[in-house]
Amino acid sequence: MKNKMIDLRNHLFATLEALQDAEKPMDIERARAIADVGKVLVDSAKVEVMYLKAMDGGGKSTGFIESEGALPAPGRTHQEN
Repeated sequence: MKNKMIDLRNHLFATLEALQDAEKPMDIERARAIADVGKVLVDSAKVEVMYLKAMDGGGKSTGFIESEGALPAPGRTHQEN
């Protein structure tokens, strides 16, 4: 997978920085469109996490959210694994 959650964060922070640019601020409508797309991506990631939990993920990942370790088993905290 080419794009990861970190890429979304970077784009959203770049949008925030562009909005704060005193000399050439980003157009509000463009920023709103970027934020709307970001929300859709975050909602999609939430569905992926719910799917992994429902399917007893077993440490598998969709690749969208980068992680150093495996996902915890459903009902268990990361420290218990």
